[in-house]
Amino acid sequence: MPRDDVTGKTAASAEKAKKKHVLRETVEAIVIALVVALLIRTFVVQAFKIPSSSMEDTLLIGDHILVSKFSYGIQVPRPAVISVLGVPVPFFETELKPVWGGIERGDVVVFRFPGDRTKDYIKRVVGLAGDTVEVRKKRVYINGSPMDDPHAVYKGGIETGSEYADNFGPYTVPEGNVFVMGDNRDRSYDSRFWGPVSFRDIRGRAFIIYFSWNTDSRWVRFGRVAKIIH
Repeated sequence: MPRDDVTGKTAASAEKAKKKHVLRETVEAIVIALVVALLIRTFVVQAFKIPSSSMEDTLLIGDHILVSKFSYGIQVPRPAVISVLGVPVPFFETELKPVWGGIERGDVVVFRFPGDRTKDYIKRVVGLAGDTVEVRKKRVYINGSPMDDPHAVYKGGIETGSEYADNFGPYTVPEGNVFVMGDNRDRSYDSRFWGPVSFRDIRGRAFIIYFSWNTDSRWVRFGRVAKIIH
C-alpha cells in the first residue's frame, strides 16, 4: 500500500512538472512573439490608420496603411520619455539615419509632428533641403518653377483663404529637413504653418493600403485594399 501511494505521488508530481513546463514554453513563445513584433514594428514596417481628410484623395479617412521603415535608412533607437496614462515613463524612440534611398519629392511619409512628438502625421514631400518653396494663389512653385502637382485637390475648408494656405514664402528648406504638405491643400495643417520636418523624425514611407473602412457606410472599401500609394 505505501508503495502504491509513493507511485501515485510521483505520477502527480510528474504531471504537475509537465504542466509547468508547457506553461513556461507557452509564456516564452508569447514573449518572443511580442519582442519580434515590436522589433518589426520599430525597425521594419509599421501599420497606421488615417484619421483625417488632409491627404484626400490619395488617402481617405479609415484607410489602414503600411509604412516601410527601411525606405531611407536605419531607424536608430535613442533614450526618450513617453507618456503612459499621463505618467512620464523612460523608454526609447528612434531617429532616422538616412544612409540610402534618398527622400524624393512626391514621397508620402509618416513623421513625428514637430509641435507634439507624441503624435504622428502623414504628408507628401514637396520640397527637399535647399529648395525654395513658394505658394502663389494656391499654386506651388519649387525654385521659381511651377510644381508638377497631380495629387493636389482643393475642397475648401477652415484654412481656405488664410495667408499661409493660399500664399506662402518664398521659403528655403534648411539642410537636413524636408517641406511637406497634405494633398487636400485647403484642409491640411502642414509645413506652411509649422515649418519643415527633420530627417531624423521621419518614421518611413507609406507604400500600401492594406485595409479600408468607410465610417459612413460602415463597410469595407474593397477597391482600396492592396492599393499602392503614389
